[in-house]
Amino acid sequence: MGDDMRIAIFGTGGAGGYFGAQLALVGEEIIFIARGDHLRAMKAVGLRLETPSGETTIRAQVTDNPSEVGKVDVVLVGVKAWQVSDAAKAMQPLVGPDTVVVPLQNGVEAATEIAAVLGPSTLGGICGTLS
Repeated sequence: MGDDMRIAIFGTGGAGGYFGAQLALVGEEIIFIARGDHLRAMKAVGLRLETPSGETTIRAQVTDNPSEVGKVDVVLVGVKAWQVSDAAKAMQPLVGPDTVVVPLQNGVEAATEIAAVLGPSTLGGICGTLS
């Protein structure tokens, strides 16, 4: 493996989709974990990123089964705050001894909830975008 990182985006809504797309655009290996309509749309036509500077479609690996992915370098957690504990349990197949987990939720509880399940590899995180 070269310098590229394997990054899983767990929860491909607004925040997860945006940051995953941006990382894919700079050449990182991105694996989106999605479900329902997002999963079906991404498998069919990719992830469409709309920003003030234009529109881009990202084609990347997408699955609803973290066990298919294996260990990654980083997991960005883009689920809603009330889903964090369940997400932490579901993302266990992605997390190895050197994996860093970064929650993107507003508030300070997410990192603590994730660390309670996955251990100390969880960083505190918060995100925003500029329009």
